Amino acid sequence: MTRKQKKQLARIIIAAVLYFVLYAVPAEGWLQLVLYLIPYLVVGWPVLWKAARNIKNGQVFDEHFLMSLATIGAFACREYPEAVAVMLFFQIGELFEQIAVGRSRRSIAALMDIRPDTAEVERGGEVLTVSPDEVALEETIVIKPGERVPLDGVVLEGESMLNTAALTGESVPRRAVPGERILSGCINETGVLRVQVDTCFAESTVSRILDLVENSAEKKARVEHFITRFARWYTPAVVLCAVLLAFLPPIFVGNLWGWVHRALIFLVVSCPCALVISVPLSFFGGIGGASKQGILVKGGNYLEALAHAGIVVFDKTGTLTRGTFAVQELCPASGQTRESLLELAAYAEHYSDHPIARSIEEAYGKPIDQSRIQNAAEESGRGISVMVDGEPVLAGNLRLMEEAKIAVIPQKQPGTVVYLAKNGVFAGSLRIADELKPEAKDAVMALKSLGVRQTVMLTGDNPAIGEAVGQAAGIDDVHAGLLPADKVSWVETLLQQKKKGERLVFVGDGVNDGPVLTRADIGLAMGGLGSDAAVEAADIVLIDDNLQKLAAAIRSARRTMRIVYQNIIFALGVKGIVLILGALGLANMWAAVFADVGVSVIAILNAMRMLRFSSK
Repeated sequence: MTRKQKKQLARIIIAAVLYFVLYAVPAEGWLQLVLYLIPYLVVGWPVLWKAARNIKNGQVFDEHFLMSLATIGAFACREYPEAVAVMLFFQIGELFEQIAVGRSRRSIAALMDIRPDTAEVERGGEVLTVSPDEVALEETIVIKPGERVPLDGVVLEGESMLNTAALTGESVPRRAVPGERILSGCINETGVLRVQVDTCFAESTVSRILDLVENSAEKKARVEHFITRFARWYTPAVVLCAVLLAFLPPIFVGNLWGWVHRALIFLVVSCPCALVISVPLSFFGGIGGASKQGILVKGGNYLEALAHAGIVVFDKTGTLTRGTFAVQELCPASGQTRESLLELAAYAEHYSDHPIARSIEEAYGKPIDQSRIQNAAEESGRGISVMVDGEPVLAGNLRLMEEAKIAVIPQKQPGTVVYLAKNGVFAGSLRIADELKPEAKDAVMALKSLGVRQTVMLTGDNPAIGEAVGQAAGIDDVHAGLLPADKVSWVETLLQQKKKGERLVFVGDGVNDGPVLTRADIGLAMGGLGSDAAVEAADIVLIDDNLQKLAAAIRSARRTMRIVYQNIIFALGVKGIVLILGALGLANMWAAVFADVGVSVIAILNAMRMLRFSSK
């Protein structure tokens, strides 16, 4: 507990001891009033002070005002023990709420305790200890065993096992070898690594994670907004009803103090703490529990929407497939050799970041002389136009060749085909194959078992490849040969086909899918923390490439919503029953205390279950 909470606990204990002593000691009249005022003020002074301060600031109707009014009214009715008991249990409930919220925040803080304090950087032949935000791009840092990786970068020397649990929730360490990119926030377990930094600290993986989780509370779900608006109007309405209950019936039936006592019970029961605390805590716990599994949700509104996922749309490359392409076949045209065709393709694709381009360069396996390349330009959804050795070269799909009016020999085999033309003459083609992720089929089956009505794949690849991948993954509908704008059009069509209450989720690799991620009801980026487009456009980010975490994210969202609605129904149900019984004179102040503090504690305990979320 914090120092403030320890003081509050001490006040509660002192007041409780005094209360039970006074309850056992007979006293009457003014002496009884004075004696009971002592424990009342010990435990209740902070509540009275907050109520007075809020009234001064124009915030009259809140739980502190209700408790102050109810307990002062109980003193006026000479119900001294009840007044002290109500304030005592209210403060116990408040303390419990603070501890619960603090535990939730500490849970996420512990999860997010991945921000490194220092980095060891090589400068001038020395290794200096500096703050991570002082390390410049392309500087070399040294990471020793047991240290946390402070910045994203590429391993230059050394091999080690990295613990990625804080980022992805995976317990199995991952090997880091020279040439591999590693992410900040991981723990280096075995060997010494020399890493060249490729991302500044403010844009590093660890900083992005912290920003996403810390800012998630700003985007509230609709039910949270409803509870806020509900509490704003509910509390004044309750006070008005209590006033009417206290003074209207006595006009007709008499017994003023009896009806005032019923009104005080009405006030205690009506305190909205159970809803105001437990509903946001449920979303906070849901976001925190998902974060532990490497599922970053930008706000409660996206968690609420994900719970109603009915249509899931997938990109292909890097999402359903590994995105690790390999050149399977070289088909040179007349006048070209296999070697010259591969060299031409490697130079043409050098400035492209697409996985296909990387696979061609890997197949070529020789250094690229960049001075031979000029005027490289990407033709969106088609390929590359570039000057190699001063001669125009086109590298791309069949559509690019058709637009340039270049006759080609089309490939019939499955795979991604890159056609090449030099000086307006067909030079040959390369067939490149991707591989379905091993978990893709199980992930799609898991979605269907969760009640997802339709799964769709949108890809720019040729129809033969698209159909083959879709069939292997168990996808319902496949649309291939699409440009980025075509994907947006298809998503808009699917949005019009949704059933009432459904939400459409688009899952992409976060590199080229920004427009579609934005257009969908929920955009989800796979392994997208390395991509600015993913972080900006997606509503939910999966830190790693494990497609099965999509089903885990939906399960987390649905569990969160179940807990939220459980708390709302339970709190309103119990309070409603006790309010009616209190108004009829059939409930005493102890029932009112349970309907307030007891319901709040139970609702908070229920909400905290989300912190134990598992992706299994």
